[in-house]
Amino acid sequence: MKVQRTLALLLLIFQGGITVTGSIVRVTGSGLGCDTWPLCQEGSLVPVAGATPWVHQAIEFGNRMLTFVLVAAALAVFLAVLGSKRRKEIVVHSFVQGIGIIVQAILGGISVRVDLHWWAVAIHFLPSMLLVWLAAILYTRIGEPDDGAKTRMYPGWIRIMGVISAVALTVVLVTGTMTTGAGPHSGDDGVGMDGRLQVDIDLMAHIHGYSMYVYLFFTLILVLGLHRAKAPEDSRRLGLMLVLFILIQAGIGIAQYNLGVPRWTVPLHIAMSSVVVAFTSLLWARGLPMIGGTADATGSVEGDRKRAVLEARRTA
Repeated sequence: MKVQRTLALLLLIFQGGITVTGSIVRVTGSGLGCDTWPLCQEGSLVPVAGATPWVHQAIEFGNRMLTFVLVAAALAVFLAVLGSKRRKEIVVHSFVQGIGIIVQAILGGISVRVDLHWWAVAIHFLPSMLLVWLAAILYTRIGEPDDGAKTRMYPGWIRIMGVISAVALTVVLVTGTMTTGAGPHSGDDGVGMDGRLQVDIDLMAHIHGYSMYVYLFFTLILVLGLHRAKAPEDSRRLGLMLVLFILIQAGIGIAQYNLGVPRWTVPLHIAMSSVVVAFTSLLWARGLPMIGGTADATGSVEGDRKRAVLEARRTA
């Protein structure tokens, strides 16, 4: 089970990491360094000297290549859980990761094809957050024995508060993409403000900020509930860490607003978005785990039996 969890953790990190490299593409104006898709330049899968500035081609093409790293990580997890005969829930989660990465690549291609219009970039970013959320659940579930029993770790109202918190987080992410869509970083120097969201960016930024405070409010109620209900120590610790990360993210957002969204703040803000989504998901998944059971080697009874047979043959 340790190998499966390590692979799942790498997948979670890569899912969050590619959002950061994508933001670097944006703030360096390299979004159209490769100006078509699935090719980089017309008639060429790889960058072409002189087609666009070489640094922009290198950054955009490099970001595209990271998709294959993600695919490899997702495939490794999928094969590992299949080989260990894990339960259907885990297999489905690992399969969804692979399909999601492919869909994300297509959405990224569409955003290039429509010259980085704000709505296309938003549609490309939001599913990444969903994949981070699901990757965190996959990481948690892989560490649970398949023959355990689903166990509620704290009162139902806290789970409901978790749902409300997740909905509030969704609003934060959506309004964040709209604020970005109205902002100065279009993703490519040649695009300018064409295809940007035509709203008052100051108003949009305030709506985004207020939605963050609402999300923080519900998360604080959730975390206080965990402590009041004497939830497991790991859940309470996760809750406190989540509150800390939300405060850091809010601080970065406030700094962006007051400094006029300098380029260096964008990757930090995107990175913390992935961290906040991941920890919100981890906290949610810990609320209804599989507990007990005897499958501690591979996570499944059948997988443990298969492993024992192989080890017996190896030592015979």
